[in-house]
Formats: sequence, C-alpha cells, structure tokens
Amino acid sequence: MKLILRWLLLAAALVLITQWDTGIHVKSFGAAMWAALVMGLINAFVRPLLILLTLPVTVLTLGLFLFVINALTFQMASGLLEGFQVNSFWDALLGSVLYSLWGLIIDAALERLFPSPRWPDPGQ
Repeated sequence: MKLILRWLLLAAALVLITQWDTGIHVKSFGAAMWAALVMGLINAFVRPLLILLTLPVTVLTLGLFLFVINALTFQMASGLLEGFQVNSFWDALLGSVLYSLWGLIIDAALERLFPSPRWPDPGQ
C-alpha cells in the first residue's frame, strides 16, 4: 500500500514540476506514472553503477557531481518514454533537484502515516 501511494504521489509531483519548469513536459498523469516507475528503476539499477564509475570525479568535486548523475538519470528516463520529455540538461538538472526534494517530502510524510515496525531492543 505504501509503495503504491508513494508511486502515485511521485507521479503527481512530476506533474507539479512541469508547471514550474517549462522545459519538462508530461502528456498525461498516466505518462507521469510511467515516468515515475522508470525513474525508480533507473535509480535502483543504473544510478549505483554510474556512481561507482564516476567515483573519482565525485570525490574530486566533493559530491557535487552527484547532481550531474541525477540529471543524467532524469534525462535518461525521458529518452526511454514517449509522454515524458526534457528539453535540455539544465532543465533535467532543475527537474531532478525538484523531484528529489518532493521525494524527500513524500517519504517523510509517508513515514509519519505508516511508521516502520521497530525491532525489539535485545537489551531489555
């Protein structure tokens, strides 16, 4: 239930981001749902590989290169989907930052609504 609600809220956040950033276009809410799903899969499987491959640059820039990786994964998702389009790298950078911020807000809200079960303390 929590995963489906998070997916729907991230899709809604993506639609909201298109209102702020004119370089990002989503045809419909269904396209936003597909985009949120594809971005989740890219962040789960491709992003860790990109981080590992660019580790020296990331360390050299004190982690700022992670913004570039986020923008690239955001733009990669738009390249894979028909109804989701990002015009430029800078639009992808702004969109990925806004999408990440909305993801943090959504995760915090869902954690308050559906708290994770706590393991019992073995010392008691």
